[in-house]
Amino acid sequence: MVLQNGIKLASSLIYENFADLVGKVCDCLLRKGALTLPELTRFTELPSQQVKNCLLVLIQHNCVLDYSVQKEGGIGEQDKWVVHYAALFDNILHRMRFTKFLTMVAEELDKECKELFEGLMQHGRLSLEQLILRAIPEPDQGNIALQDGIRASFGKLVDAHYVERCPDFKPSIPIPPQDGTTSTARRGAKSSKIADQREKTQEQQAIAMASCSEGRRFDITMNYGTDVKSGARIEGNAPISIGEKRKHEEIESEHDWEKKDLWRVNFDEFVRRLRHKACVTSVRSQLDEGAGTVLNAILETTRRAEKKVKTEITDPLSINTIYQEVINREEGRTMDLEHVRTALVQLECRVEKEAYRVDLKSIIETAQNMEVESIVEKRYGEYACRIYRYLSRTGHLAETDKIADTTFLEKQDALKLLYTLWENRYLEKEKIILSGPTQAQKMLWKVIKCPLWEIVLDEMHHAALNLNQRMAYELEQEHEIRNLPKEKRVGELGKRFERIRRVKILMESSLMKLDDAIMLFHDF
Repeated sequence: MVLQNGIKLASSLIYENFADLVGKVCDCLLRKGALTLPELTRFTELPSQQVKNCLLVLIQHNCVLDYSVQKEGGIGEQDKWVVHYAALFDNILHRMRFTKFLTMVAEELDKECKELFEGLMQHGRLSLEQLILRAIPEPDQGNIALQDGIRASFGKLVDAHYVERCPDFKPSIPIPPQDGTTSTARRGAKSSKIADQREKTQEQQAIAMASCSEGRRFDITMNYGTDVKSGARIEGNAPISIGEKRKHEEIESEHDWEKKDLWRVNFDEFVRRLRHKACVTSVRSQLDEGAGTVLNAILETTRRAEKKVKTEITDPLSINTIYQEVINREEGRTMDLEHVRTALVQLECRVEKEAYRVDLKSIIETAQNMEVESIVEKRYGEYACRIYRYLSRTGHLAETDKIADTTFLEKQDALKLLYTLWENRYLEKEKIILSGPTQAQKMLWKVIKCPLWEIVLDEMHHAALNLNQRMAYELEQEHEIRNLPKEKRVGELGKRFERIRRVKILMESSLMKLDDAIMLFHDF
């Protein structure tokens, strides 16, 4: 569930990238959920055509999903399909990670792949033909060698699963089961809640359906030697003769995918790789380098087998397979088989029929808990962190006296810190009245992680929103200084330029670190 600060952050990103009208439409979808075009027009108080144009922009940039829901017709009428529009919160937040994604592509592939990928990020959805024509200067667009170079680079992006084919269909949700109510006005609180849950389910179904089948999603056969503009196929340096044209009719008909099929960034792959990186980093900090190296080898081997981003446990691998993958890496060449076995024990792997599986869910939960402990220590001090750590690891209700004894604190000091953490929603408390003539009271305390994680995430969204707005304000204030030619940046103007440059670097770095924590609680 996304709380208010998350919605505000997503809305601000859209306003920042697409200006007011598009921002207003997206903000309405974020706050009210999936809506039809008439509902959007009514809520935004904008002309229908303007709303349509805004929706087209948002769909083009993968920020909104359109899907059809089947509705029952009236007496004597056919069932009809109504188009709904839903904001894709995760995709919107990914917009502030474009630099991070671009860096990953540049590090793994090459400059040409980076430039192609940057084009997809800027334009949302493009065909391969559009990517080729965008990448090659107009005078050279007929150069088949250059076109084939772009095709090869694009093939690397697809092979790495960094880009995916857009579906050529609109998700369709059939008539949902009825709850016995015919009017929204007549529904009580309970039936209204059921309807809200159903609407959420419809949206989730549509999102799950809005991708190609696994076989088609990344399946391409490059049309090397073909001019994207004319469709003519070149063999060597000469065009194919008229007499041979019929032999290539079937091949040429397959060339249409370069013009017709649209491609987009595959956010799931980036989140998966960042999740794996977070797991390895967490293991290295809590255990040692050897365990991190072994985990990294396991994750890279099983990555393609993962069916979803939030995979809880890896596919089974034999000890020989794991060892071979470890020694294939530079950092693992000094490790022997016994060292790998020790690392697998440290990782608390599940052993099934002499195959090892790593519990990724447990690693992520440990990293989340460490992050919250760090927040508590920074805000409320070391003793408050001791209390929180004890309760979070205990996992059940504990008495005040027991907490004070375990954390080596005086009871009054412990009680004061417990109330501070409770007031700030880090703890839950229960009051028990003991039987007896005095009816004494006993206070019990507990950490309930799921609601606490939502609160922590909402605070992070709020911090990211403030940081993003402050950076935008600072850059706007020095807009003229930033656009000055280099030769004019002297004296006081030079100092102001240097100051805003340092501020931008500092804020971007802080926002990137904060985003790592946001992803830990929301995406991983």
